[in-house]
Amino acid sequence: MELNTLRPAIGATRKNKRIGRGTGSGHGKTATKGHKGQKARSGGSIKAGFEGGQMPMQRRLPKRGFTPLQRMEYAVVNLKQLDQFDAGAIIDLAALVGKGMVRGGKDAVKILATGELTKPLTVKANKFSAAAKEKIVAAGGTAEEIAA
Repeated sequence: MELNTLRPAIGATRKNKRIGRGTGSGHGKTATKGHKGQKARSGGSIKAGFEGGQMPMQRRLPKRGFTPLQRMEYAVVNLKQLDQFDAGAIIDLAALVGKGMVRGGKDAVKILATGELTKPLTVKANKFSAAAKEKIVAAGGTAEEIAA
């Protein structure tokens, strides 16, 4: 094998269509655009969603809902997940991220009461459910709410 004998694999390259270069090219006359119509004209592209002047679908359908600008998105952590930590540990956002319980993209952390807590822990989070707070205190720990 030598450099001057190397060729691309069969089908790997394509010959460009040279349109509008006379009938002998096979792509002359209408230049592969068919006869007349908007798409045959120069600059005749149709915008996405355009339906020929008919009221477009995105305007016909009813709009519903509301997305508040100041929306808070909470990462949810259950008590059964917190049971992995050692007794007496201080659990905050950094500790939860370190254990892989909370990923980025969330604004705050909320602790929910699913599962049981068997160790006294100091939990610092933005929000707690009432039942979660009770279970943490019952296990001998403390639940501290921090500002978001």
